Amino acid sequence: MATNNAPAAPPPVVLAGAAAVQLAMTRHCTPSTRSRVFAGFIAAGSAALAGWAVLTLRRNDTTITPEHPESARHLVTEGPFARTRNPIYLALAGLLVAHAVYRRSMAALLPAAGFVAVIDRAQVAREERALAKRFGARYRRYQAAVPRWLGVVGR
Repeated sequence: MATNNAPAAPPPVVLAGAAAVQLAMTRHCTPSTRSRVFAGFIAAGSAALAGWAVLTLRRNDTTITPEHPESARHLVTEGPFARTRNPIYLALAGLLVAHAVYRRSMAALLPAAGFVAVIDRAQVAREERALAKRFGARYRRYQAAVPRWLGVVGR
């Protein structure tokens, strides 16, 4: 069981687990030309979002490693972080959605939803506590203004 200071599993492990479940679920599903193209657009957009977020964190000289959110040197609120507080996790979820679309499997969306739920409840909540402690009122204002994922502000 995770403590407040340590995640149950690092985000790359959660992602790999969700991807493995998707692969097992869809091993008999064949992509179509249309699903390949649509999935390609989703994957490219997701990869671009992740790259933009990583570059923004590096440009702001702060950590990109999720294991130690308390080591963040700066609160980053620009670039993709002006639209969502978790653009990298959103991008990773997008890659899982792209795979479900590629395989033409609605059921394969379940591991993507599971990834979001685990990351939201374990990792994101932990990061938010660390950032609130480190940056105080400034982080709380950011939290109130920018959605955790998309569309829902304040949580």
